[in-house]
Formats: sequence, C-alpha cells, structure tokens
Amino acid sequence: MRKFISSGSHLEAPIGFSRATRIGDHIAVSGTAPIDNGKTVFVGDVYEQTKYCLTLSLRAIEEAGGSLRDVIRTRIMLTDIATWEQAAKAHGELFSGQRPACTFVEVKGFIDPQWLVETEVDAVLS
Repeated sequence: MRKFISSGSHLEAPIGFSRATRIGDHIAVSGTAPIDNGKTVFVGDVYEQTKYCLTLSLRAIEEAGGSLRDVIRTRIMLTDIATWEQAAKAHGELFSGQRPACTFVEVKGFIDPQWLVETEVDAVLS
C-alpha cells in the first residue's frame, strides 16, 4: 500500500513530491519549511519556526495513520548551527517523552532566505 499526503502546494506536481508518503508501516515526511499559505512564518525566530515545522510534520503523520509515538527519526537543518539550542528546545517540547533518533546539521541555505530551519521526520507504525 502506498499513500500520498499532500501539503496543498502548487509545486508538488511539477517537482514530483508529497508532504509525506506512507508505504506499509513506514511514513516519511518531506523537508518541511516554516510556510503557511505560501508565506514564511515567524521570521527571525528559530524556536517558533522549528516548532511550526515539526507540528506540520506531525499533522502529516497523523493524516497518514500514525502518531507522535510512531516517530523514530528527526532531522533538523539550520542555516546557523549556533542557534541549535533554540531548535532543540522546540524539539524537546514535542519529543522529550518519545526520544527519536535526531540529527542537527548546518546547511548553506534554503530556497527562501527567511527560512532558518527545515525539518524531516520519519515514523514506523507500531
């Protein structure tokens, strides 16, 4: 079984991606940026952008039939690794009880320079 979860983005078809894809018990959530209705949210605030991205990812996991408890890995990509503690705070508020494998990494940049963070989340249904 393959299930696609849409973000509603007009770019999904031309790029060829989905917000998330579920195959069997596995759910993979695409890179999630701090975007709402095509606009960057919480400009300049790594903590709020991280929390927003992770919340969007969890909604996609729920739409695919999973839940917070099914999350096994997160990836937090930051344009400035010096801000990792702010991103980690947001991550911890959501996942401190779950404790998935997690990676924080610095990247050169994102499509929109107002994005300070982008996240990826993987889940396996239990």
